[in-house]
Amino acid sequence: MRSWESIRSDFPMLKASMAHHPLIYFDNGATTLKPQVVIDRVVQYYASENVNVHRGDYELSGVVSARFDRVRETVANFINASAEEIIFTSGTTEGCNIVALGLESTLTAQDRVVTVLSEHSSNILPVFHLVQQVGCELAYLETDENGRILVEKIEEAITTNTKFVAINHVSNVLGYVNPIKAIVQRAHQVGALVLVDGAQAAPHFELNVQELDCDFYAFSAHKMCGPNGVGVLYGKYQQLEKLSPVLMGGGANSRFYKDGSVTFSKIPDRFEPGTRNIEGVLGFGEAIKYLSALGMDRIHQREIELKTYLYDQMKAMDNIEIINPDPDVAIISFNVEGIFAQDVASYLSHFGIAVRSGTHCAKLLPEIVGATQSVRASLYFYNTIEEIDQFINVLSNISLEKTIELYL
Repeated sequence: MRSWESIRSDFPMLKASMAHHPLIYFDNGATTLKPQVVIDRVVQYYASENVNVHRGDYELSGVVSARFDRVRETVANFINASAEEIIFTSGTTEGCNIVALGLESTLTAQDRVVTVLSEHSSNILPVFHLVQQVGCELAYLETDENGRILVEKIEEAITTNTKFVAINHVSNVLGYVNPIKAIVQRAHQVGALVLVDGAQAAPHFELNVQELDCDFYAFSAHKMCGPNGVGVLYGKYQQLEKLSPVLMGGGANSRFYKDGSVTFSKIPDRFEPGTRNIEGVLGFGEAIKYLSALGMDRIHQREIELKTYLYDQMKAMDNIEIINPDPDVAIISFNVEGIFAQDVASYLSHFGIAVRSGTHCAKLLPEIVGATQSVRASLYFYNTIEEIDQFINVLSNISLEKTIELYL
């Protein structure tokens, strides 16, 4: 079994520097670094495979098309689904929009749609679109004061007129694993469909969509060592058939006619119009193989070890307010007393430490936790205890005066 130190050598970006310091990358919730095998796979496509897929009657197009299709099988095996239930998207955002907007014609003003105040804009804004366009009733799952969903209150939100529930598997700010099975069970009792935003879950622990029993599940490649601009929408086949395509173009139809009628292609082609991000899909296949070789359980345990060490150190600091007590994954959102979140992030950047600050696209979250802005440290398996020690050392010496000096 390879050591974590050895695994770090797979990531060229970890040799980078920032502000004349070795880069300490604690912004993995935004995007993850790419191993060399993924970079090489993307380059290989442009160097020797640069053709379109499913559109050429020549040998190379057929070869690359087959490789593209094998990635669909790889993704399906990774989440325990069937290949025909895997749709390649540009990312989680597109996946969430495909589902919500695709259901629009099936909803009425008498129906309820349910989400949660901690939801990322990529999932909650399509829900708002349904409310605005159809007139659906909007409801939110109840949480405690820290943002954890109250299981005993799920039934009150998901009422008998509920038709659609959009929920994150893991909050990108709070790092809490939501009770998806309980939500799905209640939703299915009343005949509602469930879309899960898995952007912060799929990279970090083993995923089995059969066990979750959700109707749709969306996630992104770039948050799990894959290329940018690629994502996956999983959907139960019979539920995908209920969606109206919201993007249309070549490859998504088998015929169209002068009178304006269209015969759409079979699933998944129906939801993949135009030229897909071929090099991204091929690179994503390599990323999944890489993660699978490391082992998702091992990755999860490593992240828990790092998260626990970081959380315990930060909890002991008097000037730190942690927004998400006892997170389930390696995401810690915090503020430094008396210092604006963006100034904290800029100060850390001065020492080579990359974190995110702001609202993190969860702009209704302050209604639960109070804080309107926060700094987020999000770790991945290639981070180290030594990096955490350096982070804590810099954070321990921060002051308002020192952050002001950066601008003088």
